[in-house]
Formats: sequence, C-alpha cells, structure tokens
Amino acid sequence: MIRIVLVDDHPVVRSGLRAMLAGQPDFDLVGEAATGEEGVELAGALTPDVVLMDLRLGTGMHGSEATRRIVALGGPRVLVLTTFDTDADIVAAVESGATGYLLKDAPSDDLHAAIRSAAAGAGAQPVGVAARLMGRVRAPDTALSPRELEVLAHVAAGLSNRQISKAMFLSETTVKTHLAHIYTKLDVDSRTAAVAAASRRGLIRTP
Repeated sequence: MIRIVLVDDHPVVRSGLRAMLAGQPDFDLVGEAATGEEGVELAGALTPDVVLMDLRLGTGMHGSEATRRIVALGGPRVLVLTTFDTDADIVAAVESGATGYLLKDAPSDDLHAAIRSAAAGAGAQPVGVAARLMGRVRAPDTALSPRELEVLAHVAAGLSNRQISKAMFLSETTVKTHLAHIYTKLDVDSRTAAVAAASRRGLIRTP
C-alpha cells in the first residue's frame, strides 16, 4: 500500500485529486494539508511514501521549500503537482529534491503511474520538461539561475530595483549585477526586452 499525503491550498483541487486517487486499491491517502508548513508537519508525523506537493501555496512557505524540508526527513518521496511549467518552477522543484514533476492537467493514468514511480524511487517528468532540463544542463552558461529567474519575475511584475532588493533581501548593487547577467544570457539590453525574451522562451509567467 502506498501511503500518500496531499499538499494543496485549494480545497476544490484537493477534492478532485482525492477523487482521482480513491479508486486505486494500492493508494492510501493518509493526510491533507493546505500550507507548506502543514505539509512538512504531516510528512514527519504520518511517514507517507509519497507527498503530492503543489508549488504555489499562497502566503507562507513555498512548495519548493516544503519539498526541501520533507526530502531532508529521509523518507517520503515528493511528487510535485502544479499548473505551471515554466523553468523557474521546474528548477525550484528539481533543486529541492523532488522525485518527479507533473502538471495538474495530466490524465489520471499518468498521475497514478507517477505516484507509483515516485514510491519506487523513480523520477516522473513530462517529455517537454525533461527536454528543457537537459537543455539547461547542456548550456549552463546561458541558462538563468533560480535567483536570476526570481529577479526577472519581479521585474515582470513591475518592481523597481529598490523594491526587488527589499523583497529578496539583497542590496541594489546585487540586483543590478543579476540584471546584467540576465541581459547577457538573454542577449538583450533593457528590462522590457528581458521580460519579453524570457516570456517567449517560457522562462517566466507574465501577469
């Protein structure tokens, strides 16, 4: 029996996932959480085999940080389920130690297979995601780092360098350095061009 904990801040999504899991004789949904903090607590208390983790959990702990803490427990495998497939989300999930990554609109059969693969310690990633990850490995000099992606996301949201420095607890000089690296990697020379280029490549989501 595969013991599962579900972490998602939307009750309707949790209900839908619960229904998708219900008909599987080898699945046992042992707990549900609406926040990253609750997810970490349940993972430690219930010792599940697999944690289904949403990345965007509203206020509080981000899903990638919750994933990192759960993986550090040394037992549960984390399968990330999200509506997003930008590089920022992919990298955050993988670098936090997630066993697999699956979009929420994936067919139920894919979800069931991914859970079983995660429980067995095998990875689960959509073909497009795997290809983009390989692209980052093959061209590390042109791939934006997670911190650079975060800076660029703030730029896309309209924040100034000063606002970004406060939001990320960085100096304005460091923010400017990140932007310089971003411009070089994207082969652009302005904030607007950087956001446009990153959006076209699927690196960030624009409002």
